[in-house]
Amino acid sequence: MTAPQRLTDRKREAIILAAIAEFRANGFEVTSMDKIAATAGVSKRTVYNHFPSKEELFAEILGQLWTRISEELTVTYSADQPLREQLRQMLLAKLQMMADDNFLGLARVAIAATIHSPERAQDMVARMGEREEGLTVWIRAAQADGRLKAVDPEFAAHQMQGLLKSFGFWPQISMGRPPLDSATQNTVAESALDMFLACYER
Repeated sequence: MTAPQRLTDRKREAIILAAIAEFRANGFEVTSMDKIAATAGVSKRTVYNHFPSKEELFAEILGQLWTRISEELTVTYSADQPLREQLRQMLLAKLQMMADDNFLGLARVAIAATIHSPERAQDMVARMGEREEGLTVWIRAAQADGRLKAVDPEFAAHQMQGLLKSFGFWPQISMGRPPLDSATQNTVAESALDMFLACYER
């Protein structure tokens, strides 16, 4: 009973990896389930057994991506640690994730796909918003502890994300700039920390 399950899991993983490669190479609209099946080395029927549609398959890939992001970015607020140290962990994890080639490739595909479908765009933005909530939760906890000024936590979190993305995401997505190296990631993180804490720390 366990061997077929493992084979099924392997086939599912092969389909996802093939889909990532095809979406990155050809975009969402051009990529077909036939091509994904061929690249994965499985039948088209097998692909449809795992994923009823191309949209479902793409959503699964994004879901895995966002899950990995949220796991890497989760830092629980600590009352006895400096705010800067706690925030630095989150910001560097975010910048490292944004420098990941697979992440950038899939983000480009996702953004291109949303241009053709506003409904798809809303779904993807909602997914991304859910996964970025860790920073909002942290800010809310720091406020409750009296260490940050009163500000809408979602607004402040969005502001912080924007500081990072303006260097580590949008230039790479829209202008093909190379991902940030670790020294530049540190520079961007420290600058964002300076601005955020100067504005909101009590």
